[in-house]
Amino acid sequence: MPPPVKLSDLMNAYLFVSANGGGEQEAFLCRESGKIYYCSNEIEKLDPLPEDLDDDQKYFQIPDTRTLDLGKPLALEFARQFMPADFDDIRDIFNRKGAFRQFKALLTRKGALDKWHEFEAEAEEQALREWCEINSIDIDET
Repeated sequence: MPPPVKLSDLMNAYLFVSANGGGEQEAFLCRESGKIYYCSNEIEKLDPLPEDLDDDQKYFQIPDTRTLDLGKPLALEFARQFMPADFDDIRDIFNRKGAFRQFKALLTRKGALDKWHEFEAEAEEQALREWCEINSIDIDET
């Protein structure tokens, strides 16, 4: 039975792989040890990667924002719940380049940026918990 994984460690790995829009960095959870391995072409001082990292039976790839569907859909859900008067404008923002930059600028103007960060953090934690449940990963709550 693999050891439980600290939620904070999973969250850090998720943030790592989601940085800069995701896709440039990876993290993997070893099913046997519970250790998380980080992989990046831009960061040199990371632990060496195991030779068998491509073994899907032994390692889980930590999901990123896109994998957990926490990008545009989450922003639109936030708009529906907390900024219904601005929903159409926010939906239009996400049809253009630089959407999150524009979205956050709008939130700043409306005084809703802190509320967005709370909403986003809660959704990320819930999505990671669901990912763990689907993959039979026990979470250490300490």
